[in-house]
Amino acid sequence: MTAGPAGVQRIDVNALPTQRWKNGAGTTREVARGPADASFDDFEWRISLAEIERDAPFSAFPGIERCIVLLQGTGMELLGETGNAVQVLNRMVPWTFDGERALSAHLTGGACSDFNVMTRRGRWRADVRVLHGAAAVASGHVTLLLAVEGAWQVGQERIEPMQALLWHGLEEPITVGPRTPGAAPKLIHVRLCHDPFR
Repeated sequence: MTAGPAGVQRIDVNALPTQRWKNGAGTTREVARGPADASFDDFEWRISLAEIERDAPFSAFPGIERCIVLLQGTGMELLGETGNAVQVLNRMVPWTFDGERALSAHLTGGACSDFNVMTRRGRWRADVRVLHGAAAVASGHVTLLLAVEGAWQVGQERIEPMQALLWHGLEEPITVGPRTPGAAPKLIHVRLCHDPFR
């Protein structure tokens, strides 16, 4: 992670360390958490990417709201306690759920990767969107932009796929736009605000 102008932090996601899950079914790369010195048990918010290699249960996070976005893979079904299908995840479509909920991931066509945002209920709220073209996006108490496909111009910064920009306390909107001709650009916009939204 490197600092840039106006307090922006540039993050190369592929350079982040990976942590293997206890059940061995996948790995996680943590992009950011707040506070920065918080433990895994008392964070206020957390942003990460995961590689899921086989079917596995989700960990329970009491008091946490979660949002998941399928990045790569042919599909993932989320199953309830009885094995019933609760939600089918499609690529680049955010889905929000309670962290307490007992869910398992069923991979319908092999390994998948996903993007995750967690916020502590009653203290923070997350707005997660996927952009496909030029826009002026709202900032929050914490704002993150992750290029998934194609290069993107973000204000005065340019980011390539799997690069992200992170701001704390930014007050003005951010202008973004794709920079790769002929591509199908995709950018994830995360806006975290103290609850309730301001």
